[in-house]
Amino acid sequence: MTDKRALRAAARAARDAFVAAGAPPLSCPREFVALLAPGLVVASYAPIGSEADPSELENVARAAGCRLALPHVVDRATPIRFLAWSGDHALADGPFGLRQPDGAHAEIVPDVVLTPLVAFDAALNRVGQGAGHYDRAFATYPAAHRIGIAWSVQQLDSIPPDPWDAPLDAIVTERGWIAGRSR
Repeated sequence: MTDKRALRAAARAARDAFVAAGAPPLSCPREFVALLAPGLVVASYAPIGSEADPSELENVARAAGCRLALPHVVDRATPIRFLAWSGDHALADGPFGLRQPDGAHAEIVPDVVLTPLVAFDAALNRVGQGAGHYDRAFATYPAAHRIGIAWSVQQLDSIPPDPWDAPLDAIVTERGWIAGRSR
């Protein structure tokens, strides 16, 4: 199965079924904690539907003195921006069903990007929603640690990467940390 549209459909169906059956919450792996330091910016996201919820990682990052950011999306073509966010800021409705900070929050550069996944493989290739927002963000912030967030049922045998795809540094699932290459 190499058609990304078909990959997305199959992975979303597996994710939906897993969550409907009572998926456990994600815990925060020690490898993630080891990346954190006061003042670092951790970009997270507000999950949509059956996406894995990164809130426990956000809580640990906040406790470690990190600043949080959330993505702000305008449309399919405009690059994603990461805006400062604290857990008590209300979120606004954005395109594609997103919940995001309003555009008045300060844009900040992420040191760690928690990335929602549709699918992934053992080589830490990923399939996202298809708009390329995170691919462009990874190109804009090449030094940021790219950590995918997903359920284990979203893992596929192999995902053929496109030339613009940047592999992840690690993935967090309900089963723990999947390490990637060292940078």
